[in-house]
Amino acid sequence: MRTKENTARLLISCADRPGIVAAVSQFLARQGANILDSRQHTTDPEVGRFFMRMVFYLDDLVSKRDALEAAFNAEVASRFSMDYRFSRADRRKRMALLVSKYDHCLLELLWKWQRDELEVDIPLVISNHDDLRTVVEAYGLPYFYLPVSKDTKPQQEAEIDRLLKEYKVDFAVLARYMQILSKDLADKYSTRIINIHHSFLPAFIGANPYKKAYERGVKLIGATAHYVTDDLDEGPIIEQDVERVSHRDQTDDLVRIGRDVERKVLAKAVEAHVEDRVIIYGNKTVVF
Repeated sequence: MRTKENTARLLISCADRPGIVAAVSQFLARQGANILDSRQHTTDPEVGRFFMRMVFYLDDLVSKRDALEAAFNAEVASRFSMDYRFSRADRRKRMALLVSKYDHCLLELLWKWQRDELEVDIPLVISNHDDLRTVVEAYGLPYFYLPVSKDTKPQQEAEIDRLLKEYKVDFAVLARYMQILSKDLADKYSTRIINIHHSFLPAFIGANPYKKAYERGVKLIGATAHYVTDDLDEGPIIEQDVERVSHRDQTDDLVRIGRDVERKVLAKAVEAHVEDRVIIYGNKTVVF
């Protein structure tokens, strides 16, 4: 019987050349592994980058993992100059949530987590407002209220950093956390913080996007989930979606429709990250 503890994911990125798929598959076969899923992608010829996500099963993987990774590095990865990582399917990532006053993205993630549709552990929720404490504590989760002002931002972010370390957080999600992270914090957790932006980037960046969209008479509004970098709203994009609107829709309608898109897009992005389906290269992503 196959178990999650003996199932692993392998993500690979390297220069494209013949024989990569064969080398990886043959290596796993020699180890006695059974490949459950394999997907690959090659970028255009000018870049020539190869990406792969493979899921495999191996009896007693827990005890064999270190030896398996060492052998893979020596026999395959070094040969193709690969960037790669193994992850066990049974290890639940620890996800922190950062919120402000809006609850739609928060509730979507908590609902999926409660129903085991999102296989993560949520050790804590952090907010710069106290408005959502009752909602969060109803799920049995610790809620940390860390108010912030321009003068106290360094101290507040230092406390966020301390909490993320104390609770051994793997990644964080800004579920409509209405604060711009400092370059120091963004760099420290590079590719480990996911943000939801309330527009279809790169359009209507900054504040009041729905008002700007209404004033432009747009026919599509959307949302973008991306990794946080020190360049505001310009990190690698994980997921996007849009909804059609019309001249009949007022600003309040756009806000309502937009929030529905936001929660769906963020949930999909988080699921992709949790399931190790995202490979970052440059300022882009491959999402399997």
